[in-house]
Amino acid sequence: MEYMTGPATSSQGNILCCQCGVPVPPNPANMCVACLRTQVDISEGIPKQVSVHFCKQCERYLQPPGTWIQCALESRELLTLCLKKLKASLSKVRLIDAGFIWTEPHSKRLKVKLTIQKEVMNGAILQQVFVVDYVVQAQMCDDCHRVEAKDFWKAVVQVRQKVLHKKTFYYLEQIILKHRLHQNTLRVKEIHDGLDFYYVSKQHAQKMLDFLQCTVPCRSKTSQRLISHDIHSNSYNYKSTFSVEIVPICKDNVVCLSPKLAQSLGNMSQICVCVRVTSAIHLIDPNTLQIAEVDGNTYWRHPFHSLFHPKQLEEFIVMDIDIVKDRKQGAGAGVRSNKHTLAEVWVQKTSEMNTNQQYHCRTHLGHLLNPGDLVQGFDLANCNLNDEFINKMNAHHLPDVVLIKKSYDRSRRQRRRNWKLKELEREREDMDTDDERQYQDFLEDLEEDEVLRKNVNIYKSKDANVPVESDTDEEGAPRISLAEMLEDLHISHDATGGEGAEMLTE
Repeated sequence: MEYMTGPATSSQGNILCCQCGVPVPPNPANMCVACLRTQVDISEGIPKQVSVHFCKQCERYLQPPGTWIQCALESRELLTLCLKKLKASLSKVRLIDAGFIWTEPHSKRLKVKLTIQKEVMNGAILQQVFVVDYVVQAQMCDDCHRVEAKDFWKAVVQVRQKVLHKKTFYYLEQIILKHRLHQNTLRVKEIHDGLDFYYVSKQHAQKMLDFLQCTVPCRSKTSQRLISHDIHSNSYNYKSTFSVEIVPICKDNVVCLSPKLAQSLGNMSQICVCVRVTSAIHLIDPNTLQIAEVDGNTYWRHPFHSLFHPKQLEEFIVMDIDIVKDRKQGAGAGVRSNKHTLAEVWVQKTSEMNTNQQYHCRTHLGHLLNPGDLVQGFDLANCNLNDEFINKMNAHHLPDVVLIKKSYDRSRRQRRRNWKLKELEREREDMDTDDERQYQDFLEDLEEDEVLRKNVNIYKSKDANVPVESDTDEEGAPRISLAEMLEDLHISHDATGGEGAEMLTE
């Protein structure tokens, strides 16, 4: 503690302190610093211990009366919040300096050193340094309280797809996990034909809607319901619903395009195979290897449907195969795939091995198939299709068989799989016995499609004993290399106490 006086002159002498008699320079109080300190405490009325409220869930501090703000330790924002707690008591003194004194981040204590000045006793200016101790008390904010309650929501995104399997939602789940879009969700509910995402605010739901529109071909509708209305403040409380419908086309579907759409895509055949669904539907013509992409807007203007259900896949054995070389493209033809090989194949159903019935077709899987291989496909020659476009086609332009993918030993692939995926925490309805088979189909799709798994975080499995260095095994089944896998790390949060470290209260 010290006092301030005016500028000293060379002829100025000392006076005796009126309390203890010690010679001191002249000052308005006529006292030395020690005696002045015993007479006056300028920090009187300023609390030395104050409480601040901290939410452990979202790591925010309460700024009265009802605002929660994000502050790092020893930051300017946190210092401002602490000083506002003393605003009323500091109005009678002059604040010169303020700063944090380091404390353990887990100690639930914040210490601020303050330097203040005040005029006392006939104009003497006294300066004092003291420490205010802030106790960090845990209090859940309103937003986190609603999240924990799990029964309060203001917006819901309902994602639906009119198909009989869930492979699209398995893919969507992995993209959401990769981009951490699930952080703001109150809860995720799984129903028989889709997912429901619940949010505490309409802005978070709108963010999810924008993400879905950029990720999968879909269309959406928005509706809202009035919950309450305050006539005095003219404020409205709504619950919003965003309905998202994903196109009912999935990987390995055989589709029949409308003549107008097929012509606009480069005069490709109407019978096509869907090889992948990302933000667009990727189609390939198994007769010419011509490829095309159909986005959501184009699909809803010219809709088409899958001709077969995945359960209708039949197993064929390759009897003979000939690679087609130097095929001329027709006028106006589009881009051809470089990753596939066009071939003419003779196949026979494994269920008809005791007969002489064989089928001839063209396929885009010439780079994978050899005589004796098993392949899955759809039999168009012996099926009854009810599709508006295929009924109008010339029967001579319809292939007898459309081959989809090479068949491998599933149980062997499961045993040798040394990777895993993470899952969203979600509420499930009655589990279908077919869900596990569909999930295995999705895992096999990831192994077979390098482009598809670029959007998925794949983790090494701790249970795996077999290291994998190649992309295929001795059977030829595609596999995921170690270079594409991530380590599944479980990091325990520990405070370091560094500048700007996050506050930990446990």
